[in-house]
Amino acid sequence: MEIEQVLDNALRKAAAVWIRPDGHEPRLVWALWRDGALLVAVGGTEQQVPGLADGVPCTVTVRSPTTHSHLVDARATAHRAEPDAETDAALRAVRLNGRPRWADVYRLAPA
Repeated sequence: MEIEQVLDNALRKAAAVWIRPDGHEPRLVWALWRDGALLVAVGGTEQQVPGLADGVPCTVTVRSPTTHSHLVDARATAHRAEPDAETDAALRAVRLNGRPRWADVYRLAPA
C-alpha cells in the first residue's frame, strides 16, 4: 500500500495528530483531513503550535485510530490558508469547545 493511501485511510478517522515544525518540539493538535491535506487552526483561543508558519517544513506523526500505536511519520510543509465558507464551517463543526476563534489556518500536504 502506498504511503498516500495509508495516510488517507488513517487521517479520515483521526481527530488529532502530532505536528513537529522543524526546530521545535512536537505538539498534539486536532486537525481536519480535507482534499488530501491536513488543516490546522491555531492561535486566538485555539491551540498554539510554536514554530508553525508559512513555508515551514514539519513532521506529521499519525497514530492508528484503533490501536493508538505509531502508524507513520510524513513530511509536510505548512502553508497559510484562507478557508472558503464550506471549509470554515467544517473546521468549526469538528470543534467541541463552543465558538472557536483562531488566528490562522495552515494546510499541511504530505510531501
